[in-house]
Amino acid sequence: MSEDEFYQRAEAVKLDTLSDVNDIGKPWRYEEDGLTVTRTSPWSPPGCHPVGCGLKLYVDDGGRLVRVEGDENNPVTQGRLCPRCLALKDYIYNPARLLHPMKRDPKERGNADAWERITWDEAFDIIKDEYDRITAAYGRESIVVFAGTGREGGTFAPYGTMCFGTPNFCYTQSGYACYTPRLAAIAYIAGTTYPEWDYAGALPGRWEDERYELTECLVVWGKAPLESNPDGFFGHAVIDAMRRGTRLIVIDPRVNWLATRADIHLQLRAGTDTALGMAWLNVIINEDLYDHDFVEYWCYGFDQLAERVQEMPPEKAAEICGVPVEDICAAARMYAQAKPAAIQWGLAADQKTDGMQNGQVTVDLMAITGNLDVPGGQILPGAGAGHNESGFGFEKGVGDELQKKMIGLEQYPAYCMIILNAHADLMLHALETGDPYPIKMGFYAGNNLMSCTSMEPQRWHDAIVKSLEFCIGFDTFMNPSIEASCDIFLPLSTVAEREGTVFTHYAPCTVTAGFMHKAIEVGETMTDFELCYELGRRLRPEVWEDFASAKEFMEALRLGKKEGGAYFDKVSQNVVCQIPVEYYKYERGQMRQDGQPGFATPTGRVELWSTAFNQFGDDPLPYYLEPEFGPADPELMKEYPFILTTGARTTAFFHSEHRQIAYLRELNPDPIVEINPQVALDLGIADGQWVRLRSPFGECVEKARVTETVDEKTVHAQHAWWFPEEDGSEPNLYGNFRSNINNLLPNDHYGKLGFGAPNKCLVCGIDPLVENYDTDMNLIWEKFGKLV
Repeated sequence: MSEDEFYQRAEAVKLDTLSDVNDIGKPWRYEEDGLTVTRTSPWSPPGCHPVGCGLKLYVDDGGRLVRVEGDENNPVTQGRLCPRCLALKDYIYNPARLLHPMKRDPKERGNADAWERITWDEAFDIIKDEYDRITAAYGRESIVVFAGTGREGGTFAPYGTMCFGTPNFCYTQSGYACYTPRLAAIAYIAGTTYPEWDYAGALPGRWEDERYELTECLVVWGKAPLESNPDGFFGHAVIDAMRRGTRLIVIDPRVNWLATRADIHLQLRAGTDTALGMAWLNVIINEDLYDHDFVEYWCYGFDQLAERVQEMPPEKAAEICGVPVEDICAAARMYAQAKPAAIQWGLAADQKTDGMQNGQVTVDLMAITGNLDVPGGQILPGAGAGHNESGFGFEKGVGDELQKKMIGLEQYPAYCMIILNAHADLMLHALETGDPYPIKMGFYAGNNLMSCTSMEPQRWHDAIVKSLEFCIGFDTFMNPSIEASCDIFLPLSTVAEREGTVFTHYAPCTVTAGFMHKAIEVGETMTDFELCYELGRRLRPEVWEDFASAKEFMEALRLGKKEGGAYFDKVSQNVVCQIPVEYYKYERGQMRQDGQPGFATPTGRVELWSTAFNQFGDDPLPYYLEPEFGPADPELMKEYPFILTTGARTTAFFHSEHRQIAYLRELNPDPIVEINPQVALDLGIADGQWVRLRSPFGECVEKARVTETVDEKTVHAQHAWWFPEEDGSEPNLYGNFRSNINNLLPNDHYGKLGFGAPNKCLVCGIDPLVENYDTDMNLIWEKFGKLV
């Protein structure tokens, strides 16, 4: 990577030209009723996807945050906030929050009472000594950076490359089945990054902008936008569009708020989405509902695709998916005939073994209907956009030879090279066996993996505790993962205590660019960029000589400039900028680095027959895989008669965060599993009763919510549960394994290219627990805690 490219990774836009078109007449900081008001566009922590909801932080003359309100000046969120933003003050000043560095003797791992306060200098000295010792003995590849969602997202990339100099940073979810199968699918098929629904967020006039065309039909596929603001998309934009006349198709095994208001709800069997998508392609092609011009001029392999989808007529898909054939056909026609139309595809698309194929059929649907890069359809980033800052510093910080040692690169190049991550499942294997080399040092970059992002979490726990000689945790609160395995704890600044940026959709398809402004200071905390810079200079000063400060590093990484922070100070006063959007870029050569019309693929077209998939040894055309653990195995279904979907989103929490916040915990005090009333009647389960959930891989306990939102074959469980009010020491670890639905989910069952995992389509059994367990959690732990 050249020096020019190095400083242009984040965004190929000139933010300093946007102040004139984004002048809303309200300064970023002002006085009101004796309080200082700071307008900010936060990201994390607390964790969230990079939506950039506008906040107004009210601070008294003692420097204390006293009130949080929505910023009505934000062009997208317009003052609307979720409960997590409203509870920000309670998060910041929570008595359980840790505000100073701490250390613990490695022999005392798992002992919550063994931590002692130290200074930052002491912490850095210890880390430096251990870093030098371990890298001298095992090499820098023996270090793993465990990445998490949130925490300014991809900041973990320079943690690995520039701070520690390792090729191994790793999101520990099996098959990295979260966003990346979708991301990889569009990258390999159309040479671009994540295609977002165009909800007019980037247009100065929003819905009334003369260039915008209202989406006639929106497909919400495996996504819960109102609860989760997924991938940086502002969920309530769906409601805004519905008010203006947009019709809705919802594809989800559950009935949710949007499904009850949709024109069509396809309540399919979990894990069968790819079959449904292929059936839609069958209907659209056979009934001549596709966009002939786009297919002829901009698609490659249409005839082969048309032949392949004959294998999945709607009648066959109806049998597989458990959806009436007439509804499948009606939905396909409604989508294809709407102009424009868009698909909001979510996490459920990734979480199956054929997650890549699910992504493939979804991109194919967008393409053959002519909805790519059009107003009201799917907006696409141009040739200059990158996926966050993955790759930033690899050349200087890691080097080619060391990069080749990335865990999984040889076996799964399609996975490792698209995201520059070590393969999650093979990293677990390396931790357990030392193959291909030992992993000896770890760093949690805002990741509570044992509660949230690891399947079979006891395996991860045991492997990490056994393998790592030294481990560091960086977070706002203590959590089970840090408590179990870390020797140093470093305290993290919240959004109210930091300067930073937030690019929606992780930057490849940016709608708004927002800026965080520091309003208060609490304790001795650091931001992600400050830690990466300060620790990196201690460990590897030669890598950091180009940066005069942490602010300049952040400026270079996120804004593509290096002006000592002056450029950030200038553009950040906008608080939020709408990034100019261009449509039909493929016609004008704006999708390719060489400036030629078309898409950045070997054929220059959207590859319905994927040359990349073929090169990596997979079928170039989409295909459906029946879930490995499901109805295809009738004997297994006798013991585990239900299909489990996991990861239920709730407005109270973001993954494993916020369980300490009283107001939010009151909204959702217990781990919930949804079961159908008839199932509850058959099994003798009352609403609110504790039940045991079990699969071939493990078990846990959750509370039953008896509801018709799921059918009689499906159960739906919340994820990422732990209990910060409980004993944190081993073996309890804040009750980490008791209600952890990931106990039931396997590693090592991903697709051919290394992507995907059966997290939302696994067999499950349910057993009621006796009534007094509802009030005596000790009995639940005694009976089930040690079994998992």
